[in-house]
Amino acid sequence: MTRGLESGRVEAASGEADSMVIFLHGYGADGNDLLGLAEPLKEHLPNTMFLAPNAPERCGMNPMGYQWFPIPWIDGSSEEAAADGMARAVDDLNTFLDRVMVEEDMIAEQVALVGFSQGTMMALHVAARRDEAFAGVVGFSGRLMSPETLADEVVVRPPILLIHGDQDDVVPPQSLPEAAEALEAAGWTEVYAHVMKGTAHGIAPDGLSVALAFLREKFGQA
Repeated sequence: MTRGLESGRVEAASGEADSMVIFLHGYGADGNDLLGLAEPLKEHLPNTMFLAPNAPERCGMNPMGYQWFPIPWIDGSSEEAAADGMARAVDDLNTFLDRVMVEEDMIAEQVALVGFSQGTMMALHVAARRDEAFAGVVGFSGRLMSPETLADEVVVRPPILLIHGDQDDVVPPQSLPEAAEALEAAGWTEVYAHVMKGTAHGIAPDGLSVALAFLREKFGQA
């Protein structure tokens, strides 16, 4: 049985949404942590609405926040628990995506996923294995999970933008080129990258600007 995900939302600035961004937050945070990005983005994406679900589990290391799955090197969980947790979270997220797309009358090409850290791991994993390709995926400060299985499991190849700070001490900056190489080896033709200079585990203004340009192009609002 899947777990329903609670979600915050920001309506399209124009009042008429023809596209949707779904934010996927990082470990120990919640949907509101990223939903604030809708404010600077919506001015330039007037026909886009924004959703930001909470991950399905309370975080073991921060009970005020949520996690998509346990992380052994942070919370001491087992590798089995992490794998099982991610598999459950993938089902939860896919159910959420299917539901909100029906409720908002959106098709895949009108939807983009924007993840941060653990949310990026979820976005990259889920987007490649759905039946229809999203307009795009933006992954901040994350990594590609199970790159060795990607070529065998990929169904669709949406455009992907990877963004990472070169001073990240939580998820190593090397995770960006590693993910890009694995994606390209699995047949991706649209993989873009941006390195935020002097940035740790976060989202800098230049990274957000690059993400905005990517979303505007993929939504046809450029």
